[in-house]
Amino acid sequence: MMKVCIHIDRNEIEAPSDSEFQNWVAAALHGNHTHVDIPSSPELSIQLVTGEEMSRLNMQYRGKAKDTNVLSFPVEPALQAKTGLLGDIIICAEVVSREAAEQAKPDAHHWAHMTIHGTLHLLGYDHIEEADAAIMETLEVAQLASLAIPNPYHA
Repeated sequence: MMKVCIHIDRNEIEAPSDSEFQNWVAAALHGNHTHVDIPSSPELSIQLVTGEEMSRLNMQYRGKAKDTNVLSFPVEPALQAKTGLLGDIIICAEVVSREAAEQAKPDAHHWAHMTIHGTLHLLGYDHIEEADAAIMETLEVAQLASLAIPNPYHA
């Protein structure tokens, strides 16, 4: 798999290992991306936050007064192409653990899904429109399958 430079700010939050994040991001970047140019030396940051911090960020950037599992902040495409910098992913460990329990799946599987989901957002994918959501979900399912993780949408 492709080597990607990931900067992880754990904020003293228990989370998967650096190598797990590395594998999940590499899987996301390795997918069948027809409209995206992946930099040869991609770089991104992952910040782990509490539910309180995620609620604050979700309100600040999306106007939603609640926590969420993942937020992504891509850099401009021209800067991505020039530097390889993809952007920042913020993951709320509390929400990931809560959702994994609610969905009766291993925490690691949900961490992988949220990391891949966030990485795809950095590449310009979204799920606002139904057709775009179908494309993004198809990529997620394929990338998770490459890691031997079952389809999260058929749980």
